[in-house]
Amino acid sequence: MERYFNIKFIIILLFAFLPSKAWLQEARLAAQYYQNGEYEKAATLYEKLYSSNGNNDYYFSKFTECLIELKEFDKVEKLIKNQIGLQPEALQYYVMLGNVYERDFKDDEAKKMYREAINKVEPNTSSVIKLGSSFVNLGKYDLAIETYEKGIELLNDDKAFARSLADLYRRTGDKDNMIKYYLSGINNYASNLSNLKTTFERTFEEDDYARLQSQLYSKIQENPDEVAYVELIEWTFIHEKEFDKALRQAKALDRRLDENGQRVYEIGNVAFNHGDYPTAIEAYEYITTQKGINSSYYLFSKSMLLKTKKEQLLQDSHYTTEQLKSIEQEYESFLQDYGYNSRSADLIIEYANFEAFYLNNYDKAIGLLKSVVEMQSASKDSRALAKLDLGDYYLIQGDRWESNLLYAQVDKDFNEGVLGEQARYKNALLSYFMGDFEWAQEQFDILKSATTKLISNDAIDKSVFILDNLGLDTTAVPLQLYATSELLVFQNKYDEAFQTLDSIEINFPEHGLEDDVLYLKAQIYKRERQYDKAIEQYQVILDKFKEEIRADNALFEMAELYENVLEDKEKAKSLYEQLFLEFDNSTFAVEARKRFRILRGDEI
Repeated sequence: MERYFNIKFIIILLFAFLPSKAWLQEARLAAQYYQNGEYEKAATLYEKLYSSNGNNDYYFSKFTECLIELKEFDKVEKLIKNQIGLQPEALQYYVMLGNVYERDFKDDEAKKMYREAINKVEPNTSSVIKLGSSFVNLGKYDLAIETYEKGIELLNDDKAFARSLADLYRRTGDKDNMIKYYLSGINNYASNLSNLKTTFERTFEEDDYARLQSQLYSKIQENPDEVAYVELIEWTFIHEKEFDKALRQAKALDRRLDENGQRVYEIGNVAFNHGDYPTAIEAYEYITTQKGINSSYYLFSKSMLLKTKKEQLLQDSHYTTEQLKSIEQEYESFLQDYGYNSRSADLIIEYANFEAFYLNNYDKAIGLLKSVVEMQSASKDSRALAKLDLGDYYLIQGDRWESNLLYAQVDKDFNEGVLGEQARYKNALLSYFMGDFEWAQEQFDILKSATTKLISNDAIDKSVFILDNLGLDTTAVPLQLYATSELLVFQNKYDEAFQTLDSIEINFPEHGLEDDVLYLKAQIYKRERQYDKAIEQYQVILDKFKEEIRADNALFEMAELYENVLEDKEKAKSLYEQLFLEFDNSTFAVEARKRFRILRGDEI
């Protein structure tokens, strides 16, 4: 008996489902007919669907559209008027009728219907939205705006339709009103401002950010407790690269909301990346002094503070040893207070780099890095980075076997990662320095496909360089001398490097390495801060070897010296222009054009 009832129930369900399935097929068929322009067939089906689905507005609308396409204006007018008689409060039918008149070239009657619809709108959110949407569907944005504006007036609520109005003003290109209503409806975005920022970025031109700032100032005065307005004005300052003003807002919000310093830290990083070191220092010092050692951003901020102070100092080409010693003391003081542990491992590596390359204290740098390598609690990545730098410092001191061992350890531990690629590149470079050119070239060829673009490009350059210069001679002596010179430069033995480079010029006159020799000499002069002599070498390359591969490098580096060190902006601008005009295929061409435009005063 139970089985009988189950079967009966299933049969009832099947019969209940069949009409629904048939209705769905008819709806799809009607849509296909309409899309194909078969309006008579589509009209027949839409009329049936409308009647059999509780007078569904969508099917009625599609039915009337078919009749309009068939130019049966009298029939469709009668149908819509009948609907208005049945549902006088449904203002979308007035818009439909207006559209019929407009399609029948009865513009005055169409305007009359549109106006009547707006006049009849009631202080009811649903009524306003339906009418506004009807106008939007016809592309009549001005009438939709008028509808929503009236709805705001009727409801006495300027936030009621803010999002719809903002979107309509965006479509019509009215930026001031677009901004006004996006800000009025800020609660729609308060939990996630990124969507609103994206809308502004896609819509704004440069002067529109000033419009936004102006309105935000007013909004902040009217609603000082609305955090979203402050966050937005902070964002505009970042876009305008006014990082000091952005930081002021970030600090105010951090204090008001009792935050952990994250937004201040992020402003500091942005300022650092754009070379605004004073603002970055102010941001990091706020966290280290105001938030204290218990802040999750304390260690990051202290590390970045020291790094920023170092970069700010090095920006001035006339920095002194005393100034370097002052930063060294800050590193020491911090590590004495915080301790040499896994959390400070990356800062220790940074400190070792500072000791090695700016105070030439390699023994101390090696000692610092050894402490990280032996620190079992440090992350695997931190220990690997310490090993790579340690390998470099051993090589600088002449212990190439220890360097090779350290590079090989990282290669083994990170065979598939970026750190492994760095290790393999360093080992290949070590082989190049030692004169094992064939093996080095094989490794550089493999590293051409490295995931890191910098390693890939450097590997390509070295591979081509070795191939070109080994193919020129029956002897590898000139290339060996040049590789030795590069190693000596790496080891900061500049006098010996000059002697070796001079021996190439003396013993192998007019050799293909001549422009490379000049370029390496220029690099040494730059390190010694003898900038005039560096420029002399670059100029010889441009005068005598304009067709060689070092020419565009020389031109770019010379332009950088004039821009950043010698502060001759006009000369720098001229050199950048020469580069992108005469060396348009150079990898430096795009950057040179950008810097030229910045120096010319263009908005980038």
